[in-house]
Amino acid sequence: MTQFDFDLFVMGAGSGGVRAARQAAARGKKVAVAEESRVGGTCVMRGCVPKKLLVYAGQFANAFDDAVGFGWSLPTPPRFDWTQLISAKNAELNRLEGVYRTMLRNAGVTVLDGHAVLTDPHTVSMGSMVYTAENILIATGGWPNMPNIPGIEHVISSNEALDLLSLPRRMVIVGGGYIAVEFASIFNSLGVDVTQIIRGDAFLRGFDQDVRTTLTGAMIHRGITLVTKTTITAIAKTGNGYRLSLSDGTSLDTDLVMYATGRRPNTAGLGLEEAGVHLREDGAVVVDDYSRTSMDNIYAVGDATERMALTPVAIAEAEAVVRTLYDGKPTRPDYDFVPTAVFSSPTVATVGLDEATAVARFDKVHVYVSRFRPMRNTLAGRDERTMMKMLVDPDSDMVLGIHMVGDDAAEIMQGFAVALKCGATKEQIDSTIGIHPSAAEELVTMRTRRE
Repeated sequence: MTQFDFDLFVMGAGSGGVRAARQAAARGKKVAVAEESRVGGTCVMRGCVPKKLLVYAGQFANAFDDAVGFGWSLPTPPRFDWTQLISAKNAELNRLEGVYRTMLRNAGVTVLDGHAVLTDPHTVSMGSMVYTAENILIATGGWPNMPNIPGIEHVISSNEALDLLSLPRRMVIVGGGYIAVEFASIFNSLGVDVTQIIRGDAFLRGFDQDVRTTLTGAMIHRGITLVTKTTITAIAKTGNGYRLSLSDGTSLDTDLVMYATGRRPNTAGLGLEEAGVHLREDGAVVVDDYSRTSMDNIYAVGDATERMALTPVAIAEAEAVVRTLYDGKPTRPDYDFVPTAVFSSPTVATVGLDEATAVARFDKVHVYVSRFRPMRNTLAGRDERTMMKMLVDPDSDMVLGIHMVGDDAAEIMQGFAVALKCGATKEQIDSTIGIHPSAAEELVTMRTRRE
């Protein structure tokens, strides 16, 4: 029998790679994971976790404003210290990386720090070291993608936005996806004059139209300047910032430019194609329903495959690979009713189909929409409304999708995602007693359909 150094070699110690490594090691397999940056990957070190900490920081600004309506007296204007926030954030990330390394070590996983390159389907090179493995898992995630325009070297991505030395007075954020919307909200909440430039006519393409419309209005109301159907053609450094040349012939001056126009699979320089692994034109690893690549012993999960770029999905894909390889149970990842949230201000959360997709798939769709002023906003005097939406197949009474824009949307949607995953019907949701007073109860009291 051929002897390998490892049963499983994982390239990338992000959420998917770490989960696969730990689960395989728990089954008695000899496992190694290689990471050239920080253990924890994009989500923990450069994405979800630090970003959410900054979201919390921004929410305090609204909380201070709202507190006055509830009888609190603030004798002096609250003072925000960006440097202190970033220092606290970095300390937390250091702690989390230590936790991840400890978990891997306690599971018996060998952690290798450095850049790993495939030299053949069973061999990985790391500098002067060479390792062999029966199976290999690619879990190298994604990386910010930048357009090729003059002056692009002057911009930052979300990676650098998390470690700015100071807050700018003015900032332009380019893009209309999750990352752009979230960072626009964060910096706006922290007092930065934010302009968001998008190529289309609205952000969050692929989300329900009522969600997009509601969030657009709320972000503009909060002071974000939205520039639509526009691109930047060139960026020039000036004496005190940058001048942006726009596609409509105008120009815009700003102190900082951040691009969040998509991410690209982080697969370059890994030796994948040389080892026989097929890649798409954009660099995404081509996989089958079981996350297997064109090479039978090589698998790939997470953002490197560009299927559904969400951390919990990468974890689910990793678990499915381990079950397929070591439990004798070929397992496909399940992408039905995957909930997701955009931590904008206000928050967006959704599960299931949007209205356009539902109408295209079903003969008829019943639509329920509610817009209301949350109780918290009444005494605070905040003129902002929550939007909730439910889509139902009238033939089966199954709920096809639920969408929300408003405070606590992510927390509320997680529970409803379980219900939809179990095949909940509108009648079952209607028969559920609501928690009063709460925003969530609105979803169990929707009775009037939109015609």
